[in-house]
Amino acid sequence: MPALIFDCDGVLADTERDGHLPAFNQTFEEFSVPVQWSDSDYVQKVTIGGGKERMRSILTPEVAGVLGLPADDPAALDSAVAGWHRRKSAIYTERVASGALTARPGIRRLVAQAAGAGWILAVASTSAEESVRAVLTQTLGPELAAQFRVFAGDIVNRKKPAPDIYLHALRELGIDAADAVVVEDSANGLRSALAAGLRTVITISGYTADEDFTGAALVVSSLGDPGGPTTVTLRDPLGLEPEFFVDLADFATILSAPDRSAPDLESR
Repeated sequence: MPALIFDCDGVLADTERDGHLPAFNQTFEEFSVPVQWSDSDYVQKVTIGGGKERMRSILTPEVAGVLGLPADDPAALDSAVAGWHRRKSAIYTERVASGALTARPGIRRLVAQAAGAGWILAVASTSAEESVRAVLTQTLGPELAAQFRVFAGDIVNRKKPAPDIYLHALRELGIDAADAVVVEDSANGLRSALAAGLRTVITISGYTADEDFTGAALVVSSLGDPGGPTTVTLRDPLGLEPEFFVDLADFATILSAPDRSAPDLESR
């Protein structure tokens, strides 16, 4: 049975700019952390896989000193970051529940098509599981969200661009990489999926438009919707030529085509 595996942030919804960034900044303010990330700052931070890892990156000796944290005690710093991240996840989940985020074009349509055709549906994300489930429910509705398997957060030790989260998803789903297509929005996500042997469609998001997507089976502005925002094709090595939107038939073609887009997996 074929599978569609989605990243969450930037794929299901444009969660980074409208959800995660304000949640990080509110958390920093509440914990008196002397940091506020601007939009341009966050362009760099999104290249770090995992929310706790992004927060940990600001704990320089100077910031630790201001907060009264022992800069030479990694366990103490990690404990502080874990507390910040729990609060950040709660703030983010509240923003999602408030309706602040909406599904990206084509997501609801494609998921409904895949569910109707009996495809396996999953999310593989470095975000906290509760955050991913909140986004799924808010963007797709409870009925479609309930059909997803969710693999998220600290379920693996190494975050994207390591392949661990996708390898874990494949094992848990009981499928081969040849039977699944991933939808990602970032170069880190693409590298993670390709390293797991997975064909990948990229829907670029607000922070990833200028990244290198070499190896993707298809790169588009969004999945598009009939009568709504239409797809702009940016890279199309398989010659799919989606005219206005990408649908399930395109994903089936990607699965059946010779895998010319992925690197030589045997060389790794």
